[in-house]
Amino acid sequence: MTKKKMLFLGDEAVAQAAIDAGISGFYAYPGTPSTEIMEYAQGSKTAAERNIHRTWSANEKTAVEAAIGMSYAGKRSMAMMKHVGLNVAMDPFVNSGVTGANGGCIITVADDPSMHSSQDEQDSRILADFALLPILEPSNQQEAYDMVFYGYDISEKYKTPVFMRLTTRLSHSRANVETREPRPQNEIRLPEDKRQFVLLPAIAKKRYKRTLANQQLLLEESEKAPWNKYIDAPDKSLGIIACGLAYNYLMENFDGKPPYPVVKISQYPAPKCYVEKLARECEKILVLEEGMPMIERQLRGLLDRDVKVLGRMSGEIPRDGELNPNIVAEALGLKESIGLPVPELVAGRPPKLCAGCSHADFYAAFVDAIKNKYGDGHLFGDIGCYTLGALPPFQAVNSCLDMGASITMAKGAADSGIFPACAVIGDSTFTHSGMTGLLDAVIDKANIVVFISDNSTTGMTGGQKSHAEGRLFKIVTGLGVDPEHVRIVVPTKQNHDEMVKVITEEVEYNGVSVIIPQRECMQTLRRKTKAAKK
Repeated sequence: MTKKKMLFLGDEAVAQAAIDAGISGFYAYPGTPSTEIMEYAQGSKTAAERNIHRTWSANEKTAVEAAIGMSYAGKRSMAMMKHVGLNVAMDPFVNSGVTGANGGCIITVADDPSMHSSQDEQDSRILADFALLPILEPSNQQEAYDMVFYGYDISEKYKTPVFMRLTTRLSHSRANVETREPRPQNEIRLPEDKRQFVLLPAIAKKRYKRTLANQQLLLEESEKAPWNKYIDAPDKSLGIIACGLAYNYLMENFDGKPPYPVVKISQYPAPKCYVEKLARECEKILVLEEGMPMIERQLRGLLDRDVKVLGRMSGEIPRDGELNPNIVAEALGLKESIGLPVPELVAGRPPKLCAGCSHADFYAAFVDAIKNKYGDGHLFGDIGCYTLGALPPFQAVNSCLDMGASITMAKGAADSGIFPACAVIGDSTFTHSGMTGLLDAVIDKANIVVFISDNSTTGMTGGQKSHAEGRLFKIVTGLGVDPEHVRIVVPTKQNHDEMVKVITEEVEYNGVSVIIPQRECMQTLRRKTKAAKK
């Protein structure tokens, strides 16, 4: 592949860069806004020709562990997930800062400020800082592409995983990207220290000292990195720190020439030399960062100067929600807004299940069998399309905490004496993190009914292949559920009465029951039908 310009989503730029930079394995669990990285890799002819690993993992923890395993072998790898997925992977993620890397390893996380499709507004920079990993935060698609090459170089130079942080707008917007000449994949090369990845206390203590010693070197690297820079300007009444995508929003407001000095930060640790210079020269500092006030907090706590720091904590920037050029303009005291106002006739439309969705037919049966008899408050939900059962017309779901929590919350409620205690979880979410909760329930002989709503896909993120496909009955019985109380039903309107009967029978059983409403997602079925006609 020769150099050329391509129109890429931010996610696609990262994927193509990894392929061009000599990656040997992508590992991920689908989660918006990170999903398209793996999907691009799976559709890449070049990735297929190079035999690059690119199948979905069971969850984010297994993805990070597999990526570290490939790094152990001396090859380049990448693990990808959304911000809440990083929580699932925290054990290997934090420990990877101590084990270090061998082959280049990048852990890419796409944050979702404003919670477009998420439970919270987590800022993953804080977790990467906690793990003592160098952080890359591109401000545009070209930087995202170039940073992957740079990230692998840094990873192999300092023998550490590198963290890359994307956000929704960068992941899902397009721009022209100039690609580079591809690199070959690394050959297998085991670590020089064959105990590098063994975190027994005696070894871990030495590794941790090495990790701490690396921090000064990574700071020096950050201060000379091309992504960080000090842009001087005449008006010293204000200095601006713009992190990642926020830099673009700032430049939009001033046509690329702000009147105030600016420190652009796209690599962390934050470049101390530039920040100190800004603090010396300017009367006050405005911090523009997507997500939480990480840099702002550091400035307030660590700068030993009488410099007023402005940002999310002081109210110039809203504490919640994603940034945009107009929010930045308001913080700068500019009156003009960018873009046209949204017409009043445009009204918000709540999400709903697709027409013909199997989840809807299951909920209709659940309402008749449980809600209408025992009242509201008996169904613990999980992460997936079926979470929409909390909204009208069913209003059946009473919780949505995190991946896999439905079964364990139902167990806890049953332990407290609530009856009936029910859980609904999707097939992909079940194999992601629901199996251990079901094992707890079996061991304790909990009196719960678990509904695994099986639509044969990971529907919420676009129809990726589910690890549960064709395996649910064996997995559930293998975990110890009595086969007589594992019931498979077909959720259709014609089978409504049968489903109500099955649910009623299993509620009356004192123990763990699993009911599997099983019918393929309408969206994936339509795509298969359409493809078959071609």
